[in-house]
Amino acid sequence: MRWSDQGIGIDDGALPGLQRMGFVRTVRTPQFEGVTFHEVLCKSALNKIPAAAMLPFRYTVNGYRGCAHACKYCFARPTHEYLEFDAGGDFDNQIVVKTNLVEVLRRELARPAWRRDTVALGTNTDPYQRAEGRYQLMPGVLTALADSGTPLSILTKGTLLHRDLPLIGELAQRIPLSVAISLAVVDPALHRDVEPGTPSPSARLGLISAVRDAGLDCHVMVAPVLPHLTDSVDHLDKLLGQIAAAGATGVTVFGLHLRSSTRGWFMNWLARSHPELVPIYRTLYRRSPYLPADYREALRRRAAPLVAKHRLTGDHRPFRSATPAPPATVVEPQLSLF
Repeated sequence: MRWSDQGIGIDDGALPGLQRMGFVRTVRTPQFEGVTFHEVLCKSALNKIPAAAMLPFRYTVNGYRGCAHACKYCFARPTHEYLEFDAGGDFDNQIVVKTNLVEVLRRELARPAWRRDTVALGTNTDPYQRAEGRYQLMPGVLTALADSGTPLSILTKGTLLHRDLPLIGELAQRIPLSVAISLAVVDPALHRDVEPGTPSPSARLGLISAVRDAGLDCHVMVAPVLPHLTDSVDHLDKLLGQIAAAGATGVTVFGLHLRSSTRGWFMNWLARSHPELVPIYRTLYRRSPYLPADYREALRRRAAPLVAKHRLTGDHRPFRSATPAPPATVVEPQLSLF
């Protein structure tokens, strides 16, 4: 590895879009073969969510742009185009890292105007993707939020969360905090095909158990459900049974939506792996990025008794401490998180 080529002063041909984000340098390492990191200095850490989004939180913090999880359906793919990357392979392999995130976040949280609104982690790209193993932004982010008395929630597919469970357990005693794991595919072959960079289903089931062993509630986002691939009673029953056995305290089930360039990337994958489903998906999504109301209702009717059967009706209010909560129903949010 020629580290002399990684210096800040080296002209490495970075794309112009990165200049808008305070570009510092591009890094490639043998430990992350095929992945390029673009280190930037961010001007802000807290992202305010428009009220029109109708989400249960007002702010997010995202340390990374792009995600090596490489999920074919990821709704965040179009955000890479702002940086003059493409929403396909570049999103999977060109990872932007906000190296000064913690410093900037602490400065913003210290402002007198900060009202300790709830902050969500993991709503755009995964905060515990593989890059976090190198850059270790999350311990600083979590501690900064807790030190300011700011409630937070974590959503991830990344088993790197194991590393921070002792810290998270301690912070949960000080602030309202919740943890959720995303797991929607139980079939190993389909998992490897549609979300190839994510930990295996069995590894994420182990993570659910570890979260519970740390004394925390653990909600599971069974999302997105893929029509005619993961929406059968047999698949949902098996998945929910395994989630319950791992100790999860509740689930939310909702279907795939396909917006903007994510649609093209996903449909290209579908044409390669399941060409017989292409006409069906074209019909389902012909009028909207969201599934038709009749499909959503059918999925709700299919999933609700299974959720009840496996006693996974615990509520998921994104900003709460690890305490018992009243029952909830299967819902269809306006925005999926991965």
